[in-house]
Amino acid sequence: MKNRYLVFITSVLFDFFAAVVSIFISFKLIGVPEVPKGGNIFVFSLLIWPMLMVLSFYIFKTYSVLWRFSRISDLLRIFIGMVVALGALFICQMAVYGRAISAPAMLLTFFITFFLTVVFRLCMKDIIMRVSSREADEKTSADKLKGNIMIIGAGCAASMIINELRDNKINNCKFKCAIDDDPAKKNTYILGIRVYGDRNSIIEAAKKFQIDTILFAIPSCDNKEKVEILNICKETGCELKIVPSIYQMMNSGEKGISKKIRKVQIEDLLGREPISLDINRIIDYVAGRTVLVTGGGGTIGSELCRQIAEHDPKRLVIFDIYENNAYDIQNELRRKYPELDLVTLIGSVRDSKRLESVFKTYRPDIVYHAAAHKHVPLMEDSPNEAIKNNVFGTLKTAQCADKYGVKKFVLISTDKAVNPTNIMGASKRMCEMIIQSYNKRSETEFVAVRFGNVLGSNGSVIPLFKKQIEAGGPVTVTDPDIIRYFMTIPEAVTLVLQAGASAKGGEIFVLDMGKPVKILTLAENLIRLSGFTPHKDIKIEFIGLRPGEKLYEEMLMAEEGLKETENKLIHIGQPIEFDENEFFTALDDLRKAMYDDSVDMRAIVSGIVPTYHYNKT
Repeated sequence: MKNRYLVFITSVLFDFFAAVVSIFISFKLIGVPEVPKGGNIFVFSLLIWPMLMVLSFYIFKTYSVLWRFSRISDLLRIFIGMVVALGALFICQMAVYGRAISAPAMLLTFFITFFLTVVFRLCMKDIIMRVSSREADEKTSADKLKGNIMIIGAGCAASMIINELRDNKINNCKFKCAIDDDPAKKNTYILGIRVYGDRNSIIEAAKKFQIDTILFAIPSCDNKEKVEILNICKETGCELKIVPSIYQMMNSGEKGISKKIRKVQIEDLLGREPISLDINRIIDYVAGRTVLVTGGGGTIGSELCRQIAEHDPKRLVIFDIYENNAYDIQNELRRKYPELDLVTLIGSVRDSKRLESVFKTYRPDIVYHAAAHKHVPLMEDSPNEAIKNNVFGTLKTAQCADKYGVKKFVLISTDKAVNPTNIMGASKRMCEMIIQSYNKRSETEFVAVRFGNVLGSNGSVIPLFKKQIEAGGPVTVTDPDIIRYFMTIPEAVTLVLQAGASAKGGEIFVLDMGKPVKILTLAENLIRLSGFTPHKDIKIEFIGLRPGEKLYEEMLMAEEGLKETENKLIHIGQPIEFDENEFFTALDDLRKAMYDDSVDMRAIVSGIVPTYHYNKT
């Protein structure tokens, strides 16, 4: 605000100065006309012309223009304002002296004033843009482009980036060559930069021009093509940076395409196509409703809170046992959505009385149940805790949802619930069975959404690999053939919202995770993206499968069918029928046994979940 007033005062003072200078020069060059005795038209004009011009500029809102984003129409605004001011000057001179200065003097005054005011504003625009650009670059100094640059793409985005970076003196970089698959562009020039060849020339060009950074600048490129080109680029050992897709740029608040340049992430190498959504259905589903997210501070829970907050809920209630995570997402949402009715509560889904209090007080319309223990090896060592938190936490939350008339209950499940070989997966399969049972006996619509690993989630391989790489290695992989399905956190949560909006009750939604990825390939790519050579700079060690782990995960059991939905990335698995009375009787026995750590919990669970297979040794 202070800067705005400073610009306003500076502009007014300069306009006064420009008007005075123009009158002085005009009268000096053309001469002062004679007027009746006692009058001095020069002094009169010197006083009145600056005031009339500033007043006219104020009326035409010239001082309200943000000159950093000015256009030709804003210069037209100055021109019209000055024409009006000059007309007023003519009228005032006629009224006081019965005559006005000559037409040549009038025109010269006009054009000198116009020239000075326009030049001043253009200079002011350039200064503001340079200062803003410098501040922005200082904030993101880690992402500055340095050294020799190869740019992938010779289209509009590339030309815009080249121009912006050349104007920006903070970035100490030099464009050496461009790459484009269009054969007609080979050996042509884009803003003086030679198009060296197509993607097959990338490695050769990187060596020839001693490239430090490769910049991928084709925002309209489909994911398959992008992955193929980036896979070639990472073989060069250069730092890789990318301009995001057109969709991502449209949803960014930053001005200038160069500000959106970022490092290539492991997600960019997955090759997943953008998700298409029925936004209206999600908005209708969430807007104006009270939404409760259990485990709201976790990886999936916090992203659910972010996306729900965007769709105008009546109230968002975050419930989590871990206060630090809850505090972080609370602060983030309050900063980003100050009008959001946000409630953050600490508590455990194991605590029946606490859950009763939350549901009774806030009466949620929709519940997303994301609270769970998820770490497979840890749960193998503490199986009773997996049952306490996952199974009975889900049961208690579902009971409250039924009792207090929740409209829809969405369980966040996992592919590890399919033919589980670990207690965590078996516990989540039991959670699905609870949801399936309660959907039949309650007015609440209970559904489950099942998906695989999410990139970058707490405790997942990506953060672990990054820490190991920072420490100089080795990077540990359990088995050279182990594969997993991966999805980014935002797209997983977006599909969860879509599935929840489409649910009728009783479904197990299965998200299309794309093609499975070898963990070894993931590790090698991450090492390359960090600027190292795998197996040379950073060693990779194979440590063997951990307890309860298997080489691959499945998204469906053999008994389950697969039905398509309107969204090609969301499928519905046919629920497996089971004896619900026997199931709840078994849960009662399980409840009694789980407080005794000496009991073999796996044996009891395998009697409840027939598809659970574990190592009995």
